[in-house]
Amino acid sequence: MKAHLLYPGRDFDFTAGLPAGHQDLIQDLELATLLRAMAAGDKFLAEVSAQVLLASLDDPDAIRYRQRVLADCLARPEVIRQMYAVAAGAVEDKRHLWGAYGGSYQNASSNLSGAVSHLEAYVARLRQLRQIADDHAGTFRSDGLTTLFAALQRDLDDAYLEEISDHLKQLRFRAGVLISAGLDRDNSGTDLVLSAPDQARRRWAERLGIGPRTTYSFTISPRDEAGGQILADLTSRGINLVANAAAQSADHIGSYFTMLRAELGFYVGCLNLADRLAAKGVPVAVPDPVPPSSLTFSCTDLRDTCLELASPGRVTGNDVQGDGKSLVIITGANSGGKSTFLRSVGVAQLMMQCGLSVTAQAYQANVTRGIFTHFIREEDTGMTSGRLDDELRRMGAIAGQITPGCLMLFNESFAGTNEREGSEIASQIVRALLDAQIKVFYVTHRFGFADRFRRQHAPATLFLRAERQPDGSRNYKLTVKDPLPTSFGEDLYYRLGGWLEEDKALTPATAAAAPDGELDLSSRVQLASEIAAGSPDQPGTR
Repeated sequence: MKAHLLYPGRDFDFTAGLPAGHQDLIQDLELATLLRAMAAGDKFLAEVSAQVLLASLDDPDAIRYRQRVLADCLARPEVIRQMYAVAAGAVEDKRHLWGAYGGSYQNASSNLSGAVSHLEAYVARLRQLRQIADDHAGTFRSDGLTTLFAALQRDLDDAYLEEISDHLKQLRFRAGVLISAGLDRDNSGTDLVLSAPDQARRRWAERLGIGPRTTYSFTISPRDEAGGQILADLTSRGINLVANAAAQSADHIGSYFTMLRAELGFYVGCLNLADRLAAKGVPVAVPDPVPPSSLTFSCTDLRDTCLELASPGRVTGNDVQGDGKSLVIITGANSGGKSTFLRSVGVAQLMMQCGLSVTAQAYQANVTRGIFTHFIREEDTGMTSGRLDDELRRMGAIAGQITPGCLMLFNESFAGTNEREGSEIASQIVRALLDAQIKVFYVTHRFGFADRFRRQHAPATLFLRAERQPDGSRNYKLTVKDPLPTSFGEDLYYRLGGWLEEDKALTPATAAAAPDGELDLSSRVQLASEIAAGSPDQPGTR
């Protein structure tokens, strides 16, 4: 039997490992927050969720297959959790039994005994699965779950389970082991054949010594260690084949439970995430994936899922229509929501391409063959390389992995040099990516870079801008506007003692230190650092 809950025709390869560059993806998009929500404290669920989340699907039909399974899971979460508990219990049974036998089997007899014990435990778990299928099969509609329940009911009917139980009872050989053999020229045993246990039972008259004998026997003395060892060796040779067959059967059923636990585990992680988002009242939508050949991107009230999970307050969403655009450049005020929007795009794309719902009112995008990030980093504290060297090194690693049809997310990249050089480096790299049919989202404060694409590639580029309100506040909404040749230095001017009457930005502590509105040098430097770092105006937002 197969689970086939993640793919319609094959199992998920949980041994494949995480894709290249996954560390940067997890760090830049803050995916650890998302994975913690899916795991709900369970280490196994965290591992499974990470593997499925980062192994993006690039086939819209395969994505929709998972979406339908997830819809069934969300409609009947208690059944999915019950099935997961059965599969997890079977894996735990194997661990306990393995420990009971010391972690290994010394001979054919112990091999057979261990295999039978495993099979008996598995049969009990298979009965539980069959009962769940009988009780709830009619309430599910997705291809994945209806196929699974149909297989459980078809392949695990009562007659089959009873037959298996009878075979396992016989393999205990409580009536003794009956082995036939021939004699070789040196009187050694040859051609050993294990016979059915029923043949080892003598008739009652014969056991009472009445009537003709059908078998002859002798007794080995308890002190005859050599004879006992010879008899044990004969028994092991006789049951070796059936012991191996039982062990293979136990491994096969154990593999099924391992796969079922993993595939159900992903959907249990989805249920955990849905519970967290529902508790906060976050809008959730089933995304619409389209083929990679189409440049499609549109969203309504798109929010950063990880920020929603980490922030107790309300997170602002964005509405963007970017169909037909291969490049999206985001500029504007510091702390205006640019980086948050960029992360929301990356997280939503990953969630869509693993079959999850996204935190938005609506989301439609073409699937990509991979997602890569290049975000600004803190300067190397070990001083082994400068910031620009590190940025170029990371970009070189990405260049060796990225392929046509991928998505590239830049956040304030190549800021480790001056305006002219940084703009030139960024322009050359982005043009090369676009020529390779790679979609690019770029957050930048470099006007020269943004303006170059406005003048030379405007039809294929969408320009979004984070606004600064007249009073200096931010609404965290991005609008379709061309870049401005300013870094919003007015913010610094106002907060460093500007003379405009409407400026009220001084904090109480600063005002107390400067009763006449004049700031000393240390206060000016402190405020300048706060502005440069982009102090958030909204709790939990960036």
